[in-house]
Amino acid sequence: MHIPEYSQIVSPLYLVTRKKNNFHWGPEQQQAFAQIKQEIAHAVALSPVRTEPDVKNVLYSAARNNSLS
Repeated sequence: MHIPEYSQIVSPLYLVTRKKNNFHWGPEQQQAFAQIKQEIAHAVALSPVRTEPDVKNVLYSAARNNSLS
């Protein structure tokens, strides 16, 4: 599936998971989490998503060397 501007949407979540930062879940992180859940739920899948218990669905993100994608 493709989610436009994925890295920009989830960037507040990455800030709280870095070792050098203290974990603080604030309104910005909650909004980013809610938005990415919505985007994933409505993203156009390039192939059917399988939901059997033994299947792992993986979400990949592309990034550029000099900026967010």
